[in-house]
Amino acid sequence: MLVLSRKKNESIKIGDDVEIVIVDIKGDQVKLGIKAPRSISVHRAEVYEEIQRENREAAKNTTKITGLGNLFKKIKK
Repeated sequence: MLVLSRKKNESIKIGDDVEIVIVDIKGDQVKLGIKAPRSISVHRAEVYEEIQRENREAAKNTTKITGLGNLFKKIKK
């Protein structure tokens, strides 16, 4: 892990497209601004973990849908 010290309004660059800016510091809380292309997902760690958990659960639930073809045939008639 890389550990850097930054002050308010200073930033960190990650690659060419991502910049993290220290927006505010109050007590033990730091507010960050993240500039990144829309194609890059940015989440808090706990939100990211929840998304991953839900994706794993969804992948487990591969319930077969039977009779779907018959349903479409009835709709076409």
